[in-house]
Amino acid sequence: MEVSQHVRAILSFVEAADLNSFTAAARKLGISPAAVSKNIAGLEQVLGVRLMNRTTRKINLTEDGEAFLAQSRIALKALETAVDNIVARKMEMSGHVKISTSASFGKEQLLPALPGLMAQYPHLSIEADFDDRIVDLVRDGYDIAIRGGRIVDSSLITRPVCQLNTVLVAAPAYLSQHGVPQCPDDLKEHRLLVRRFLGGKVSSWGFKSADGSLSLLDPEPAVLKISSPEALLQAAEAGLGIAQVGVRIAYPLLEQGRLNTVLWGQYDPGNYEMVLQYPHRSFIAPRVKATVDHLLKHFENDSTLHIPLEKLARFAYQK
Repeated sequence: MEVSQHVRAILSFVEAADLNSFTAAARKLGISPAAVSKNIAGLEQVLGVRLMNRTTRKINLTEDGEAFLAQSRIALKALETAVDNIVARKMEMSGHVKISTSASFGKEQLLPALPGLMAQYPHLSIEADFDDRIVDLVRDGYDIAIRGGRIVDSSLITRPVCQLNTVLVAAPAYLSQHGVPQCPDDLKEHRLLVRRFLGGKVSSWGFKSADGSLSLLDPEPAVLKISSPEALLQAAEAGLGIAQVGVRIAYPLLEQGRLNTVLWGQYDPGNYEMVLQYPHRSFIAPRVKATVDHLLKHFENDSTLHIPLEKLARFAYQK
């Protein structure tokens, strides 16, 4: 007899014993009296003992039946308590959770994670800001921030989400017209597209030497500066030049042959990472903990966030 059958049989037995009637037990359980009788008979067969003596007028429990009834009530009460605890936990997960993340990550990764979260905790409400500014979680009233870069903030609890590797890319049409750079110095003769961060900063591009050392190249003067990583990717796809973009957003276009990698094996993908952060508290609010746990599990299972770098080797330009 399977566990589910055990439970049904035990329910039939307890209700029949309490109500002193198969018919009354069947009515309460929403099944037929014959089903109640069959459930109890099956339970007796599994246990190898008679639990009750039936007559047309009443039910008499045997000694084994009395002992089993007491244990059954304890077991059913434990099941009822377990269900009540889960329901209570869900009811506790109410209130407001405020999240800050970038426009790209918010649209592509955070939004797909929310339906499951809100289905699991229907009394939870979410407020999410999608922009690239760095927020002060405590001062600005945020519960969670999902950030990218080199993160240093000892006042916050930091949980890793994924590596933020970058790659140099260009459109096949651009490489066909302007040639394929063979070494970092060749980039000085090419049209470079760069991302301008808040405050006007443009990051250097890193390259690995044969001896393992790292050299940096300043991509200035660039022919195009864009603050949006998605727009930078579009500019590279349009054939405007060579750009440094995130592997996560470039990979679909690389697979489709609309972009190629540049200086793969020489370019250093960096050591940036995406993290989830929340204020350091001794007792984190249940609504925040539930949200954090759900998001981290969702991101762990999101294959677009965990693309092995070795997969990029096959996307070099081929004439």
